[in-house]
Amino acid sequence: MITLIDYNAGNLTSVRRALDHLGIPSRITSDPETVRRADRIIFPGVGAAGAAMSVLRQRGLDSALKEAFAAGTPILGICIGCQIILDRSQEDDAECLGLLRGQAIRFSVTDPLLKIPHMGWNAVRVTRPHPLLAHLRPGDEFYFVHSYYPQPADASQIYAVSDYGGEFPAAIGKDNLFAVQFHAEKSGPLGLMVLENFSKW
Repeated sequence: MITLIDYNAGNLTSVRRALDHLGIPSRITSDPETVRRADRIIFPGVGAAGAAMSVLRQRGLDSALKEAFAAGTPILGICIGCQIILDRSQEDDAECLGLLRGQAIRFSVTDPLLKIPHMGWNAVRVTRPHPLLAHLRPGDEFYFVHSYYPQPADASQIYAVSDYGGEFPAAIGKDNLFAVQFHAEKSGPLGLMVLENFSKW
């Protein structure tokens, strides 16, 4: 059973539909005790870092996530769930969860043809092997919608990169925590493969 965290950051229906398609049981919850007891956790989301952190704190989900991480529960962050696992975000100058050292950084692109937010399909290149990225090939593309990207303090925690006016981390992780900047649930068969890999990780 995969637990999807509900903190008013959207995206939950799409993730659950993808898991249903794979035959993987899931539940949506905003209850911190359910998160603490979860077998596996998906931490999805879209929206602003400051507002997301505010709801997490109001519901006690910030502490529950930290405890689940410390307990070794497998956790998958998606999109904003990939950014606010870091110490801070430049968006709203928000203090975040601090599960990994680092910060979310706003894109700074000089090419006038590149718009912010970055939206659409982009190739992802694996830089370090990880079970969730198993079987990905050079040139495989995933779907992105974001204005900020994660930048861990420790470069060894970067597992895949993409390029948008310069290279940026597309997948990061440490121990039982893994997170992707792209929307796995909207990335077709390759995204489903990442979700299925997580269910077995």
